[in-house]
Amino acid sequence: MSVTYTERGTGSAIADFLAEKAQVLSIAAFFALCVLFFSIATDVFLTPGNLLNILRQAAPILIVAVAMTFVIITAGIDLSVGSQVALINASAALTLAAGVPWPLVVVAMLALGALIGLGQGWFVAYQGIPAFIVTLAGLSILRGAALYMTQGYSIPIQDAPGFFWLGRGTIAGIPVPALIALSIAAIGGIVISRQLYGRRVVAVGSNPEAARRVGMPAKWTIASVYMLTGIASAIAGLLIAARLGSGSSNAAVGFELQVIAAVVLGGTSLFGGRGSLLGTVLGTLTIAVIGNGLILMHISPFFTQIVTGTIILVAIWLNTRIFTANFSFRRKV
Repeated sequence: MSVTYTERGTGSAIADFLAEKAQVLSIAAFFALCVLFFSIATDVFLTPGNLLNILRQAAPILIVAVAMTFVIITAGIDLSVGSQVALINASAALTLAAGVPWPLVVVAMLALGALIGLGQGWFVAYQGIPAFIVTLAGLSILRGAALYMTQGYSIPIQDAPGFFWLGRGTIAGIPVPALIALSIAAIGGIVISRQLYGRRVVAVGSNPEAARRVGMPAKWTIASVYMLTGIASAIAGLLIAARLGSGSSNAAVGFELQVIAAVVLGGTSLFGGRGSLLGTVLGTLTIAVIGNGLILMHISPFFTQIVTGTIILVAIWLNTRIFTANFSFRRKV
């Protein structure tokens, strides 16, 4: 009996590209629509001052969202980032008020953030406690610590012009926080796509047991991504303190929702193993544009929380549909 073999037809290059970049293309289109809508709805949205203000306000979210992308690629989650930002924000203000030079404060806060993140990562990776539980506990503990340190009061920062420049300064007309955030996003994109560490993060997120069996330090990789969110939260907390000129335990309330919304909206899979830093940047800018645009339209800022929650729900629904249903632009035969 003879058997006839046939070659599988090659797929369309355009269809392959669209399927691979579906999430990024969709958030790019949604971002463009938001910009177009608010440009028409308000007269000041596209003014240089407002656009720079959007970049400045989005910077802390983007910085933490880049680190959160690494966490979610490993199929984890960090609900404590808002509380970490508040703790660093308050600690920096108290330390500066005590007369410690601001460069030392910056280094100390980065170290504190790394330690907090690594501590949570240790519980997740080496003790096997679900990330949701660990970081939910961290959310409460760290916010409580910030409240205890400040007794609920705002701590003013004085006589620190170099520190204030980090949050208020500009280089070539671009806000310093925006430049820091975009630099971190670029570094994150290079690491996740071209560096060994990034490949390990993706491999662990795809199949941690397989990664461990081929000799990858799976547990350390998981722990390390929480250290990244700790460092990123420290940077965000410092920038917020520098911009506002004060530290408060009430800083960054609801911050974690905006960060998670930005990452998921950008196309990072909640099931692990896949993510896009470009999508995270677009997701962050979309969240910032919506918040800014609603304020310019004189809509209650509290409505932004409703919009953010809706975005999270829709993004997760699309995330689930695309990454679990053999999504394809090709016609099925």
